[in-house]
Amino acid sequence: MNHTVVKTQLADFTMSAEAKQIGRDLLITLTGGDTPHIGTVTTFSTKQQKETIRFESHSGRFHKDDVLAEKILEILTPFLPGNCVITSGVHVDGITPEQISASFDMAADLGQQLADWLKRTPFTSKDPIYQNKS
Repeated sequence: MNHTVVKTQLADFTMSAEAKQIGRDLLITLTGGDTPHIGTVTTFSTKQQKETIRFESHSGRFHKDDVLAEKILEILTPFLPGNCVITSGVHVDGITPEQISASFDMAADLGQQLADWLKRTPFTSKDPIYQNKS
């Protein structure tokens, strides 16, 4: 199983993405800021629509980390032969508008770093063998 960790820093905080190839699939854990967590889970497949689950955060609100996952997914889609799951959880205490804006650039940077890694690290798993039903 191939994996990598990429990082980026801007506007006084750091974001990182750990990616693991699991067969022909990709699992990405996106975290950062002062309190990393799992706020959203975004799934994608070449044969299905993208879907997101948002976990409740506070005061009845739901996490919005999926917007960062979607930015990464937009960059990686051409390189994905199978499924992709991205867990996202970035929290910066007292986040400023500048930091919110920077988070989108940071997600794009992480996406590009992961795309570069995927170009150098192809998916090499064998095709599954299924039971013959005859």
